[in-house]
Amino acid sequence: MEDDSIKLLKECSSGCKMAIKSIGQIYEYVKDEKLADLLNGYRDKHEKFDQEITELLNENGKEEEEPSAMAKVCSWFDIEVKMFMNADEHQIAKLMMDGCNMGIQKLSEYVNKYTGASDEYVKLAKRIIKAEEDFMMEMKQFV
Repeated sequence: MEDDSIKLLKECSSGCKMAIKSIGQIYEYVKDEKLADLLNGYRDKHEKFDQEITELLNENGKEEEEPSAMAKVCSWFDIEVKMFMNADEHQIAKLMMDGCNMGIQKLSEYVNKYTGASDEYVKLAKRIIKAEEDFMMEMKQFV
């Protein structure tokens, strides 16, 4: 397997883990049932992506990638501060949209950077990007 393919998969793994952690962290503040269902659905999608990525990495003798400690701490702190200030559906939607935007930008950057990655893994990354775009669009109704 090409080095770019592994690097792209690891970045996808890290991004999915961040999304799963962020959705889980913010979920305790959700009171709206429709928003809760939407969050659950996208958390499930990210968990499926992460499982697929883990299997691909394991098949190639590689381990999944955890987000950096700094990224996890910054994300956790950002969510907690904003929820402390205003824990309503509007704020939750804005935070999720910010996270989606960050994920879209980062994965798009890695797709463009790792030009030697296999078509299969580029398609997987683009499926994740599309899921992030869809999630962001669905969050707009709560802003």
